[in-house]
Amino acid sequence: MFTLTEVASLNDIQPTYRILKPWWDVFMDYLGIVMLMVAIFAGTMQLTKDQVVCLPVLDSWEEPTRTLRPPETAGSQVTLSAPPLTGKDQPDTVIQVSEPAPPRQTQPTGVKTNLDFQQYVFVNQMCYHVALPWYSKYFPYLALIHTIVLMVSSNFWFKYPKTSSKIEHFVSILGKCFESPWTTKALSETACEDSEENKQRMTGPSSLPKHVSTSSEEGSPNQSTPMLVKSSIKFSTEKPVIEVPSMTILDKKDGEQAKALFEKVRKFRAHVEDSDLIYKLYVAQTTIKTFKFILILCYTTTFVASIEFNHDCIPEPNIKHLTGYTKFKCTHNMAFMLKKLLISYIALICVYGLVCIHTLVWLFRRPLKEYSFEKVREESSFSDIPDVKNDFAFLLHMVDQYDQLYSKRFGVFLSEVSENRLREISLNHEWTFEKLRQHVNRNSQDKMELHLFMLSGVPDAVFELTDLEILKLELIPEARITAKISQMINLQELHLYHCPAKVEQTAFSFLRDHLRCLHVKFTDVAEIPTWVYLLKNLRELYLVGNLNSENNKMIGLESLRDLRHLKVLNLKSNLTKIPTNITDLAPHLVKLVVHNDGTKLLVLNSLKKMMNLADLELHNCELERIPHAIFSLTNLQELDLKSNNIRTIEEVISFQHLKRLTCLKLWHNKIITIPLSISHVKNLESLYLSHNKLECLPVPLFNLLKLRHLDLSHNSIVLIPLEIGFLQNLQFFAITGNKVEVVPKQLFKCTKLRTLCLGHNCISVLPEKIGHLVQLTHLELKGNCLDRLPSQLGQCRLLRRNCLLVEDHLFDSLPIEVKEVINQETNVTFANGM
Repeated sequence: MFTLTEVASLNDIQPTYRILKPWWDVFMDYLGIVMLMVAIFAGTMQLTKDQVVCLPVLDSWEEPTRTLRPPETAGSQVTLSAPPLTGKDQPDTVIQVSEPAPPRQTQPTGVKTNLDFQQYVFVNQMCYHVALPWYSKYFPYLALIHTIVLMVSSNFWFKYPKTSSKIEHFVSILGKCFESPWTTKALSETACEDSEENKQRMTGPSSLPKHVSTSSEEGSPNQSTPMLVKSSIKFSTEKPVIEVPSMTILDKKDGEQAKALFEKVRKFRAHVEDSDLIYKLYVAQTTIKTFKFILILCYTTTFVASIEFNHDCIPEPNIKHLTGYTKFKCTHNMAFMLKKLLISYIALICVYGLVCIHTLVWLFRRPLKEYSFEKVREESSFSDIPDVKNDFAFLLHMVDQYDQLYSKRFGVFLSEVSENRLREISLNHEWTFEKLRQHVNRNSQDKMELHLFMLSGVPDAVFELTDLEILKLELIPEARITAKISQMINLQELHLYHCPAKVEQTAFSFLRDHLRCLHVKFTDVAEIPTWVYLLKNLRELYLVGNLNSENNKMIGLESLRDLRHLKVLNLKSNLTKIPTNITDLAPHLVKLVVHNDGTKLLVLNSLKKMMNLADLELHNCELERIPHAIFSLTNLQELDLKSNNIRTIEEVISFQHLKRLTCLKLWHNKIITIPLSISHVKNLESLYLSHNKLECLPVPLFNLLKLRHLDLSHNSIVLIPLEIGFLQNLQFFAITGNKVEVVPKQLFKCTKLRTLCLGHNCISVLPEKIGHLVQLTHLELKGNCLDRLPSQLGQCRLLRRNCLLVEDHLFDSLPIEVKEVINQETNVTFANGM
């Protein structure tokens, strides 16, 4: 038989799971233990004391031997005797009659059966199995089995592999969240905010705008000034600011544990919310217990009447050969106790069943697969706590039956605002003013620059760098620019790379008045902060991201009409046409740059409206010809059509109407020939034709007497025309990477040349007249067929060794005095620089 300790271990659930056991489960566990004790007690009693005592019953024709006492007055007696019973037929009765005596009163002394002890034992055992009802014999064992099944059903969801792992993780995370120092600090901060709001309500103006209290939406523990959001771009300088006491800095270990908890909660939620297996399993086991209760109640009430004290026993017919009797009267000595225990068991089962029915009503009456933190949101400043669903919601409902405080404290770790506040505290603790100062450097433009990459936010100490001129924020999803930025009086340039920064009203007012240059890199145009379109004093705007209306839900940009002082607009995207909103800038836009990443730019008619445009760059736009809309830009000074598919430039004659055009960049295209009409563009000063497919140069090209920069590198040019000597103003000439074999002496008539690139050609001799280029500072000769260098290089007094790109053995072939002049000149230059 099972001991109580062994059976009780079946109900041994880890104490940590108690928070998932509502009162009805706890009550049913106790009922199960009581029923278990009843079953064990009944079974123990039955094993030790259960027995049936039977006596034979005489048939009507059977006459047992009776013993009569003789009368006192007579000396004669009558004796009736019966021979001993055997297995054979009973013989005839022999009656012996003595001498009659006078009658007198008799007293019977009982029935004598003449059965021995073994026969009684045999009859008792036989009648125990034949006459006693089966329920009287097996009730304790059935009760034990039923109770164990009910107890297993109650705790099955804690043990089933596909649910136990989720429950174990949930209990572990819930306990850590409940005890986390961050939870206490976050909730105590909420209390501080509530007291501040009450104080403001009592001492301040009677009515404050509702949109002022937005600190929980923006994740700032000490600022409640509203951030700008996409839904509204209106600002009011009259909005008051409610100062909330800042939180104390957490211990570093506590902060790291809190951040780890946020990550665990996020992953656990994603894992558990995708199914409702725990809910279904709990419903199934409750249904099974209810069905079990009905089954037990039905058959138990039927057999309760069969447990009686008296029973008639009629064994098999051959029992008469062994005992001489066919019928026995038996008594069941445990009947009274078993009946009382059975009634008690039925009462317990009824209570158990009522609790099961209550559980089913609770399961199906409430939407347990949805859980709302509405009450928590109302009581705290964390208004962004999301509602959960499926198994996650069901587990929280179960926890609420234990203690609702668990859900309230757990909600802190579901709030992004709470997480952002924690990150902000940790961030400010890690990124101090001294550390940020070490990351500040000077860029190529000699400006103070700070680049912050992949942080959880913008440290407050950044706004104390008052001498900072350029601030770059990259991959900081929760960047928030506070009012402290007004201290950065030297800040003029801001970079936001995948960083949809939010600004407070005071910060926006400062940026609107002081910011001059803004770089924004994004994936979707909706990520561009709305406040960008209100920076009325902005001069330069650089946008890098997807602006194609076919792939973008936000068609085009927001209105740029308010950017009244914008002069430079740079778009690096995949446009099929110039956004129509850019025409809002047409009257005052000076420079437009479109880098299209290989997407064909089809519609350019809107360019005609930009009459003040002076600089136009259309890179990688898959253009096959020079767009006609460009010829309407009478103020155009520089045109850059780099990396397109332009094959012919016959339209270049139309550039003669653009009197101010001085720079034409047609590099990295597929141009085969230069039309003779190029000579009509007389004001050209810079011409870039590198990385094309040119094989020859037309003579009219050299009639552009104002040319100062001519780049013909990386083509298939074989011959440099002698007319190149006409370009007396030429300062830069590059023909690197061609097939030139001879350098004409006329080239050296261009005495203003400072840069001459002749590398990677087939030149075998460098004319001695190179000494005429007295202003030459950069000479490239590497990759040719030269045997020696002319000693006249020494006459190029401004040529330095590091700017003379030639093989070492050719440089060593120069006379010693020439090398000394070049090296000495280099040293002097360095000395002056130092």
